[in-house]
Amino acid sequence: QVHLVESGGGLVQVGGSLRLSCAASGGTFSTYAMGWFRQAPGKERVFVSGISRSAGRTRYSDSVKGRFTLSRDNAQNTMYLEMNTLRPEDTANYYCAAKTIYYSDANVYTGAEEYENWGQGTQVTVSS
Repeated sequence: QVHLVESGGGLVQVGGSLRLSCAASGGTFSTYAMGWFRQAPGKERVFVSGISRSAGRTRYSDSVKGRFTLSRDNAQNTMYLEMNTLRPEDTANYYCAAKTIYYSDANVYTGAEEYENWGQGTQVTVSS
């Protein structure tokens, strides 16, 4: 089972940028489709962005499209979320997630229930 550790969160002003990382260990990283979700206080965990196992496909929620960029480095077992033009509504705890893919699959998965491995989260706070 893969172990996921997020990093890169912090406090940033409106319009600023952050880069989140998700480091994986204990599994074969290239066999996982990956995703980022976020959860604000009192709200449900929601999809932010996802990437296929080969990095051939990415998908973004409408709220972050054009501002966030997702990538992965299978050689480094790491996924990155570049977040630009941050807004107060981006404030949340950000979680990375991994879904085991047992066959050749270029899909991106957007449902939290589809992922079986989760990190502990990293807090992002955007101040105005």
